[in-house]
Amino acid sequence: MPELITRREGATGWIIFSSPAKLNALTYDMWRRMPELIADLERDPAVRLVALRGDGDMAFTSGADITEFAHARDSIGATASYNQAVEDFNSALSNCAKPTFAFIQGICYGGGLGIAVRCDIRVCTDDSLFSMPAARLGIGYSAGSILRLAHLVGPAYCAELMFMAKRYSAAEAQQMRLVNRVVPAAEFERVVQEYCATIAENAPLTIAAGKRCLIEGYKDLAERDMRAVQALIDACYMSEDYREGRAAFLEKRKPVFRGR
Repeated sequence: MPELITRREGATGWIIFSSPAKLNALTYDMWRRMPELIADLERDPAVRLVALRGDGDMAFTSGADITEFAHARDSIGATASYNQAVEDFNSALSNCAKPTFAFIQGICYGGGLGIAVRCDIRVCTDDSLFSMPAARLGIGYSAGSILRLAHLVGPAYCAELMFMAKRYSAAEAQQMRLVNRVVPAAEFERVVQEYCATIAENAPLTIAAGKRCLIEGYKDLAERDMRAVQALIDACYMSEDYREGRAAFLEKRKPVFRGR
């Protein structure tokens, strides 16, 4: 049965897409539930980063479960409800105050690619495949998601991904700047742990300020709250962590940051 698995490993809060028989395709109920899961991890003071991955090594997620479309997207009203569930999740992920990671193995298609694009950092195995197949399905992809993709890879690559609806290799995805890093499948778990451990060790207030700046940067100029960004930056210099960072540097030891 398709489900979302959540767990906490140290400072990492995990959301795992689990529907292996359908390459971790996402049902309507899964889309609807995900904002709540992100909010729970965001509120947890022990969680310093939110990481998303698929169940198994065949797929991150193949996107929306198309077998549901005959009833879930069979009218204007039903389509609007389904699309709103997707947008609510995308908004929750985009605006998560904590760093977000997409750890990708295998297929990353459609809505799955849209999810990955909403994360701050994307790492994939060298056998991963990427596609935005909307043009082969007659689906109208949301404006917000198209613009988010264009912001990441540039308008020319965004146009190619949308208009061609073809599959791209991990190497091609990296060339487009669609992913930060490509690693051999055999090294993937080690690299995942390294990313999570590094973020967990770094100064949470510094990361929070940087993340808020990125969130505001995606907004229109008139809507950006740069005062809130500056307040978070100023808080870094008033923090115990700032004093700890200086002391650790002078004492040539690893700092221990507490987020205060």
